[in-house]
Amino acid sequence: MSEHILDTPSVARSYCPGCEPTADSVKEILDVRWCDAHHPEVDGAEDEKLIANAYLSGSAEAGGDPNRAVCDFVHRKKKP
Repeated sequence: MSEHILDTPSVARSYCPGCEPTADSVKEILDVRWCDAHHPEVDGAEDEKLIANAYLSGSAEAGGDPNRAVCDFVHRKKKP
C-alpha cells in the first residue's frame, strides 16, 4: 500500500469521568480521557499477586475445545 491514509477526524468529545460523572453517553459520543487529578492508579497491590509465566503462542484458540465439540455435533453426518 503506497497510498497515504489520511487521519479521520474524531467525532467524540473528550471527557474525564471524575470531572463529569453525569455525562450521558447516550446523547453524545464520549472519549474517556482521565485528567491528572482523577487518573486511576495503574500500579496497585493486586498487580503483584499475578504471576505470568505461561508461554502464549498463536497456535490454538483459547477455549477452543468446547467450541470444537459443539461444532462437531452440529455438523455431524446425518444417519439415514
